[in-house]
Amino acid sequence: MNFHAIIADVQQNYLLYLSMPVIAACIGYVTKLAAIKMMFDPLEFKGYKPWHLGWQGVIPSRAEPMARISCQTMTQRLIKPQDIFSKLDPVRIAEEIEKPLMDMVDLITHEVMSQYQPGLWEKMPLVLRKRLIRRIQKKSPDVIKNIFEQFKNNIDQFFDLEDMVVTNLVKDKALLNQIFYEVGRQEFRFIRNSGIYFGAMIGFLQMFTWMLTQSPIIMPIFGGFTGWFTDWLALRMIFRPHYPTKYFFGLFQWQGLFLKRKDEVCQLYGKLMTEKILTPRAMMDAVLTGPLSDRLFTLIHHEVKLSIDQQTGMLKPLVVLAVGSHSYMQMKKSVSENIMHRLPETMKYIEKYAEEAMDIKNLLVNKMQQMTVEEFEQLLRPAFQQDEWKLIAVGAVLGFLVGELQVFIMLHGMSLPQP
Repeated sequence: MNFHAIIADVQQNYLLYLSMPVIAACIGYVTKLAAIKMMFDPLEFKGYKPWHLGWQGVIPSRAEPMARISCQTMTQRLIKPQDIFSKLDPVRIAEEIEKPLMDMVDLITHEVMSQYQPGLWEKMPLVLRKRLIRRIQKKSPDVIKNIFEQFKNNIDQFFDLEDMVVTNLVKDKALLNQIFYEVGRQEFRFIRNSGIYFGAMIGFLQMFTWMLTQSPIIMPIFGGFTGWFTDWLALRMIFRPHYPTKYFFGLFQWQGLFLKRKDEVCQLYGKLMTEKILTPRAMMDAVLTGPLSDRLFTLIHHEVKLSIDQQTGMLKPLVVLAVGSHSYMQMKKSVSENIMHRLPETMKYIEKYAEEAMDIKNLLVNKMQQMTVEEFEQLLRPAFQQDEWKLIAVGAVLGFLVGELQVFIMLHGMSLPQP
């Protein structure tokens, strides 16, 4: 086609030519929306599992490895259980729970003694019963302090921070989605909008190529390329380069968008983690019910039995004689089990103090700000890295299909010159 024929064709079909960069921009935008959507939704697999025909959001489908990678970055590089619990004062803990602890001791003593020797307990003078309860109550804060001191000094034996975080995130995939989305909100907005700009630029190139060749294969090829390249480039620009770098003879400077927002992300990530996961209540629950809780129960059981022996004092021979040595041992076990059962409710009283003393948010933020860019990248990178190729491939396929639609419109909407 000669130059004059090209000019005549453009003049005759200028609207269709102008539509090319617009449609290419739409391809870029839509493929980015699809890529972002596919990262988070659906939470559970939708489709036919036997044939693996379907989809589950990239993040929910890999909830455990993603949670574990992020958690390992946090626990290995940022904070350790010792950093958190070392700030708690055993004396202050005992003071905070003194009132509920006294009530608990009173109630448990009545229950246990009535169970193992109701006759003796009811016939025992009220003065002796109160004296025994007061002695146990008086010693109880010391027992709590001793237990907590041993807990702090051997924290790794009783508390698994990584297991707590990973378990909660795997159980609540919506929360895992929220953390990744909130932390990377601006990056996802950039991905979405970049499709328009990059797509439009490729669309102009597509327009000139069609102008010269008018080959039907041009549209799907450019459509596929637009979907693939804009996805790849947007993801690349989020994490690369690590440090500010100048391009085009120093006229343009760029640093990975996520890395550039380090200070802002540190504050946001610290807020999300301390409000949603690293709460005093969650950590106490993990200590009391987690995989290492049996060790804590053993410690409490030992300390309570020792305390009972000390506090029964002169009354011990009478108690043993009345209930029998075997029943006495069972009674001590029953007391410790009762304390363990009521402990979660009692520990609620220290939540406010624990939150103030631990100050986990500032601890986490300060540690994050000391991370290298390579370490910092791992907070969000796992969300993209695992199945990144799938997202890019979907963008290419969608772009190719839209390109085919463009061919149909072009061939039926413009007057092609006769050979």
